[in-house]
Amino acid sequence: MPLDRPAVKPAPVKPAPCMLCARAMSAPAVTPFLARRPAAPLGGTLAVPGDKSISHRALMFGALAVGETRIAGLLEGEDVLRTAAAMRALGAEVVRDGPGAWRVAGRGIGGLIEPAEVLDMGNSGTAARLLAGILASHPIFAVLTGDASLRRRPMRRVTEPLALCGARFDGRAGGRLPLAVRGAADALPIEYRLPVASAQVKSAVLLCGLNAAGLTRVEEPAATRDHSENMLRHFGAEVTVESAGAGRVITLLGQPELRAADITVPGDPSSAAFLIVAALLVPGTRLRLTGVGLNPLRTGLLVTLREMGAVLTVENARSEGGEPVGDIVVTHAALRGVEVPPERAPSMIDEYPVLAVAAACAEGVTRMRGLHELRVKESDRLAATAALLAANGVRVEIAGADLIVHGTGRPPQGGGLVATQMDHRLAMSALVLGLATAEPVRVDDAGFIDTSFPGFVALINSAIADPAPALLPA
Repeated sequence: MPLDRPAVKPAPVKPAPCMLCARAMSAPAVTPFLARRPAAPLGGTLAVPGDKSISHRALMFGALAVGETRIAGLLEGEDVLRTAAAMRALGAEVVRDGPGAWRVAGRGIGGLIEPAEVLDMGNSGTAARLLAGILASHPIFAVLTGDASLRRRPMRRVTEPLALCGARFDGRAGGRLPLAVRGAADALPIEYRLPVASAQVKSAVLLCGLNAAGLTRVEEPAATRDHSENMLRHFGAEVTVESAGAGRVITLLGQPELRAADITVPGDPSSAAFLIVAALLVPGTRLRLTGVGLNPLRTGLLVTLREMGAVLTVENARSEGGEPVGDIVVTHAALRGVEVPPERAPSMIDEYPVLAVAAACAEGVTRMRGLHELRVKESDRLAATAALLAANGVRVEIAGADLIVHGTGRPPQGGGLVATQMDHRLAMSALVLGLATAEPVRVDDAGFIDTSFPGFVALINSAIADPAPALLPA
């Protein structure tokens, strides 16, 4: 039953962190790994971890709502555990009942307390940017930091629009973390047109607008993932979305009373991407991935792979918590090169490294256009993806913001060592490539995979119909 919790500010509390959140606060050890071609195909039915984008938002919206929100299927990777710890530090009660099962007793809009310690967001750019939006319209002082990778990532694209509400930000050169935030005492609503399509920037502005009287209005030049809009409605906020050319205009009525609302987090399509490509590359494979989120603003990879010749079917389609969900069935297939248009980038921005792996094994040239946003991910993913392929015998080029992969219709030789640059998606992409190459592929560090896909190595090995693991310590 929901808790009867007032929207006014209660006395400060400092709950003890759970063991999982404490684990997330410790630096992972360097873990070299390798992937080799398996002696048997992959098969069976697998469940991917909960969607990371939705998991972050579920914890944040639950903390801003009145009452108790129950979350099922929460991703328990290190990125999300940092968000859980941050919401505790801001006064919400966040309790883990079991694997993926969490409860959040919120404080209501405007009810967050000033944290006693620095908020360390680890490797999570999503958590840091969305949390900056929440803090900007609360009259409290907080400091955000992160690991070495996150401290290199730009924050000015978020702090510049957020400053329009009256908040103040002080950070390192380029607006990078550590970042001191002094939230506005009487936040103003924001009207902002994004210069570049970004779900993180859009969401940060909308989260800021929750505690600002009046209408907050965001215009995006191209439609980006709309989990924030869906979840705002789920919690009772008034949100409208209108088309504007190729983009959209999102309007939020500020200072709603968000009501606690239970959430079932679907499987993460960005995590499913690695298993889908692995299934396509390993001969004889047939995999079923259950309960994967199929939000149309997240399915660009599926569209592209079908254009390349992949046979992907969706079964048991349904809706959960306002998000479309289904089971994806994928089998091994020969792929061909295609041109991926730049307007598709927002719907698959996290999947380009593993798409490049698929392209390396396809017949012909694949050109992925308009990948500017890959320059400002956990690493410069555009350059790092090209280096990943080149180290394993793939002919690859970068032309402006385009990635061009020359496939030969067969897996490349492999045998390379990939520098992951603290980027979990690069590490997983390299390991997927190693499942197809003639020689094993090595990564210098697979420790950061747990930030988004805990259990990735064990899940891949469990799907192989052979006792010898394909992914193992180097």
